[in-house]
Amino acid sequence: MSDAVKQLFGALWDNYLQVTPSAEKIHQLLGNTQASDIINDHIALRTFNLDKVSLDKLAQHFINIGYEQCGEYHFEQKKLYARHFEHPDATAPKVFISELLVDQCSPELQAIVQKLVDEIDADAVNRPEFLYSGTHWQVSHDTYQQLLQESEYAAWMAAWGYRANHFTVDVNALSEFETLESVNDALKQAGYTLNTAGGEIKGSPDVLLEQSSTMADKAEVAFSDGTHSIPSCFYEFARRYQQADGRFYTGFVAASADKIFESTNNG
Repeated sequence: MSDAVKQLFGALWDNYLQVTPSAEKIHQLLGNTQASDIINDHIALRTFNLDKVSLDKLAQHFINIGYEQCGEYHFEQKKLYARHFEHPDATAPKVFISELLVDQCSPELQAIVQKLVDEIDADAVNRPEFLYSGTHWQVSHDTYQQLLQESEYAAWMAAWGYRANHFTVDVNALSEFETLESVNDALKQAGYTLNTAGGEIKGSPDVLLEQSSTMADKAEVAFSDGTHSIPSCFYEFARRYQQADGRFYTGFVAASADKIFESTNNG
């Protein structure tokens, strides 16, 4: 893995840990005490389909260090579009980037999101640090709640901004666990709450990918009208299966990813 890839993912990881303290504890639970011992299958990033901060703008930072575009995914009910990117070096984590199709949302949501994005310095978007720069705006808890009524995704973005929404443990690489069920059992016994939308395990060997995830940690956000504890980021677990050609499947399954988004839901 190149130094550029290591450096970027290291910065994304450090930023993620600030609001996802459970991640390091989960490493210890899975028999690995250092972040470097866990192989990261992929990260996910969120954004809006506005020109200044579009999926393409975020993706360019990964393309600049050797990543290539692969699959694309549509989530009509959630009004999301996504693509994933892979590096020729298979040891480099995959990247899943989604964007909210703002133009398909209510005029009220469109106005709020446009106001948030207007606060961002366009030059900042062109720097790789933008990927873990958080929010560039002030937003009230009332506005957050308003967004939550229509789009959990938009509300999460308003509160947290630009950062890795989740990292993902490559279950295939774990020495202590052979199945995703055993990973889930260990997590539950340790007191973690799993995302059960669509079942604890999303996908199956038939679609060559099984995924599960914790529900997001809670972390405090300093809104303009007070500080509140809300869902932050979560940890995902992925087990991949071999294709007919003997190579492991590297893509994503839209039906499963659709439910994984719900790991940041309030509740």
